[in-house]
Amino acid sequence: MRAPSGVLTTTMAADCTFVCCEEERDTDKAAIVQFSNGNLNNAQQLDFSFYKNTDEDNPRKKFRRMLVAESDRLSYVGNNFGTGSLKCNNLCKYYVGVLNKDTMEMEMHSAQLFRLQPFIPAETQTTEQVDNTDLTYTEKLDSLVEAFGTTKQKRALKSRRLNMVGAHSLTQVVEQAANSIIEQKGFAGLSDELYAASTQVDVALYIPPCNPDAGRPEDVYLFDDILSPSDYRELAEAGSRMGSLSAEDIQTLKDDKYWTIIQHLESLPSGSAAREKMLRCSAYLFLLLLLSREKRVNGKFGQKEGCTFNLRRKIFKAFTAEAFYHGCLSNIVSTSMRAKLAAHCLALQLHMCHMTVNLTLLHRDMFAKEMWMMEVAKSMGLTLIKPTRVNGKALNPADNHTFATLVLPLVKYKPKLEKSFKKRS
Repeated sequence: MRAPSGVLTTTMAADCTFVCCEEERDTDKAAIVQFSNGNLNNAQQLDFSFYKNTDEDNPRKKFRRMLVAESDRLSYVGNNFGTGSLKCNNLCKYYVGVLNKDTMEMEMHSAQLFRLQPFIPAETQTTEQVDNTDLTYTEKLDSLVEAFGTTKQKRALKSRRLNMVGAHSLTQVVEQAANSIIEQKGFAGLSDELYAASTQVDVALYIPPCNPDAGRPEDVYLFDDILSPSDYRELAEAGSRMGSLSAEDIQTLKDDKYWTIIQHLESLPSGSAAREKMLRCSAYLFLLLLLSREKRVNGKFGQKEGCTFNLRRKIFKAFTAEAFYHGCLSNIVSTSMRAKLAAHCLALQLHMCHMTVNLTLLHRDMFAKEMWMMEVAKSMGLTLIKPTRVNGKALNPADNHTFATLVLPLVKYKPKLEKSFKKRS
């Protein structure tokens, strides 16, 4: 016997009589059978049985039907419910024409389609064993989605499982690569390389371009790298406003604790060109200090100080990050950007103060901690000093400030090792 497939028209049990479709009931439909794995040459080799659900009061179960075809070698089962049923029965109505050769009249009968598949008992046992195992909540939910979920839910489940397989494979590959690298270089050598790489990346994020092999201290951090010629020209109006501050404006700066700006304004050079340069640099430094005190910056930043649109756009691009806040795009000053501002303020003041910067005044102006400012100065290779006398005068304990100076060659600070504290008994 060949494996059955194809289309076969069969009647129901012997006690059923087919009448015209206008009078017949829904429970007495003809069955159109389609085999899933072959062609059927002789229908007499199969015994067909038709079953219906006994719970006729339940509206969801009274239309359930099952068709069974048995042979000497194999059995076939098909139903009109469940995952293996054909959905076309719910979308269309099918009819079968029966020709009466005596009267030469054809009667039309409503029909129902069944797709018969081979029934293997071993598969049922395996399915029952799997169903009896303890499943997690997620696995049970996935099983429900497979059985009754929509097309979108099934697609999402398939995508999630593929991602899980890909992530698992990627994790295995990464673990193998990491183990091989550790075996080649050793854990200690790999830790040293990782620390060196992380240190270089962190420093490169916020310090200005540096030339440690320069012959003069002025060439280590070039002035044009900190304040470009175009930006310097944009500061003409801001510099003129800085030079024409009244006594009330100076007092406002003192009240707002801009001690660094006050220091530069009190020691302006006598030459016109040098004075103009100091005023423009002071105006730019004031903009950086003003930005370091903000968390979110609006588009009106620097307008009162004479900052032009082009300069304001460059400052936002260099020292802020764009983020969404309450549905709007705004410029924020993050922790890394604050460190970048501190480094550029240090580099600019090196040119303004003959390569020596008062760190105490700078960290007070930025509302930052002194240790944090000292770490920024160390990352730039500056030498930290804490003098007790300035210009031959002894300093008061309250005026004992910390200074950072640029001395060639640059200082390379060793990283601090974490101290292990023992618990007191």
